Parts: sequence; C-alpha cells; structure tokens
Amino acid sequence: MLSHLTEKPLASWRGKDHHNGRILETLTVIFRSGGCSWNRCRMCGYRHERYADLSGDELAERIIRQVRWVKKNFPDDDYQMVKVFTSGSFFDPMEVPPIARDAVAEAFRGKALIVETRPEYVEADPVREFRDAIDTGTLAMPLTIAMGLETTNDLIREKSIDKGFTYADFLRATEIAHASGAGVKAYLMMKPPFLTEREARDDMIHSIMDLAPLVESISMNLCTVQSRTELERLWREHAYRPPYLWSVLDVLIQSPVHILCDPVGGGQMRGPHNCGACDGQIVKGIVDYSLNKDVGLLRALAEMECECKEEWKFVLEQEEPHCMPLTR
Repeated sequence: MLSHLTEKPLASWRGKDHHNGRILETLTVIFRSGGCSWNRCRMCGYRHERYADLSGDELAERIIRQVRWVKKNFPDDDYQMVKVFTSGSFFDPMEVPPIARDAVAEAFRGKALIVETRPEYVEADPVREFRDAIDTGTLAMPLTIAMGLETTNDLIREKSIDKGFTYADFLRATEIAHASGAGVKAYLMMKPPFLTEREARDDMIHSIMDLAPLVESISMNLCTVQSRTELERLWREHAYRPPYLWSVLDVLIQSPVHILCDPVGGGQMRGPHNCGACDGQIVKGIVDYSLNKDVGLLRALAEMECECKEEWKFVLEQEEPHCMPLTR
C-alpha cells in the first residue's frame, strides 16, 4: 500500500509560457525518476539525477511522493499548464512506472500538459490513455509530447550529441502522437560540441525550416555547460565555446515561425554569451520575444552597436573546425 509521504522533486518553479496562441501561467516540474535509458548525451547533466537500484513499486512510490509535494506547494488555481520533465523519458515504463504516470494524470487533470520523452517510447496506447486521463473537455489540445530532437541532421545528432535515434524515428513518433490526439513540441539544440559558430547557426536555421510544417511548436535550447558532462571537459580544455547571443538573434529573426527560447545561463561563461556589456539586454529581449512574438524587438537588438559584434562577425567568417573555438 502506498504511503502518504511527500518528497521534493529535483526542481519546480512558476513562470509564463506562450502556448497555442496564448500566454499561460505555467508550472515546470523536474521529477527524479529511474533514469534515462540512453544516458549518453554529451551535454546532459540530468543523467546523474536518478534513483538507483529500486524495484518498480519502490520507484513508483518515490515519484508519487514528489507529485504529492507539488500539489501541496503549488495551488491549482495558480497555473494553467504543467511542463513535466524527468531524467529521460516520461513514457519509458522502466523510468516512470505506469502507476506513477497515472498519479501525474490525476494530479493535473484539466491542465494543459507538456511531457518530455524520447521518440522510441511514443506509442499509441500509452499516449492516448494518458491524454484521456487528463482531458476534461475544456482544452482543444490537453497533451503535448515534447521530444529533444536537437537537430534534423542525423550526422550532427549522432557525432556531436550521441543522441541514439534518427530523424526518421522522430517523424514516426510525431505521426503516432498526432494520431493519438496529442500535439508535438520539438526541442532543438543551438551549438552542440564540435560545430563552428557558423555551422551551429546554419544548422538551426535548416532544422527550423524542416520542422515548421510538422509540429505545433519549436523550442530552441541554447547549449550550456553542465557539470560532470563530456561537454564540460571540452569547455575546460578550451575546445568549446557556448553560442554567441548574436547568433541566437540571427536564427530567431530568420525563422518562418515563432520559436520559443529561454536563454538559460545567458551572459555567463558556461552559457550563451557575447562580451558581457550587451548580454543582459539581449537575454531579456529573447525572453520577451518568446512571450509576445515581437520580431521587431529582435531586429532592434540585432542592430544594436557593441564592440563584440565585429568579433562575432569575424568568428562566423573565419572559424574552421581545425581552429575552433577562436574565442572564449
């Protein structure tokens, strides 16, 4: 029999998000789970955040305790949407047992839910059952399946990230999600390791063009250097630099659709940054754009003068794989 104990998730916070044409009050929760089945992505720090050596019943109980903690600490009326993350995949039954998944559905029934998973775990029956469990008939799209595609380029995804699936796998999962009544959100990764600034920018533009007609929303994650990762080792060896914020503006301005972007770590050495003098204004502008879709704001920021803009342009033109990164 399950206890009534509570346990704090890895992280949880309130915010605002643009979703299906509306700005919603959002609750984001990162649950500690059984751990990602793949567990090899070069930049992911969450691979270390897992319960080890628990039975399925014990794992379910620990996740349900976290659900109870969230319900106790965040009043239902304070948010309209919930973004659910785990160490890997919400629909992996070995990572999140079905009974724990049911507890999430019961806890947040009537809310818009975005749950993240790898594409190999997107199957019709679990997705449809979860969607039906949260649906009260008040939302046109109560469930969105989020997948970390990172790029539509299979070579970059394999060699730079070691993601373990193909673009075809993502397309298959997208078809299943749509047929099961769920929307799809694609996460892209701006500048994984081993790419020049120019290659990273161009890959994002191409990936967005590929995905725009296929999914309901696209979120561009700007690569940050997390602790205890292969990427951190490269960064410490001066073999990696996070993306310039100028490049981020360039991608967002060229996009044919609205792109969600939260510059986590923006302006810091481990995160997307320019020179320090212009970073704060650009980071705020990107956050504002994600909510209000004001491309004019981005264009105004891109025209802003700063000494580091010429440096960025030089890097775009001159940086090559054999001499990267040119700057820190």
